[in-house]
Amino acid sequence: MPAKTESPVSPQKRMERMPSVLARVQLSESEVRRRIKAGTFPKPVKLGPRAIAFNSAQIDAWLDSLTSGSDA
Repeated sequence: MPAKTESPVSPQKRMERMPSVLARVQLSESEVRRRIKAGTFPKPVKLGPRAIAFNSAQIDAWLDSLTSGSDA
């Protein structure tokens, strides 16, 4: 039987759950939810009745946009 080879998930399709996103962006969950509602944070994808996830590439782009305007 041939061995199965799993293809790596591309960053554009990798999804992250809320705890992982909170650790990366260093914001509280309530602040992230406020920013989602205001349209200043990437919108999550609903995985089920009580589960959401975020597109990892969109989170990366959001983080990059924060630092692109500063000359620190």
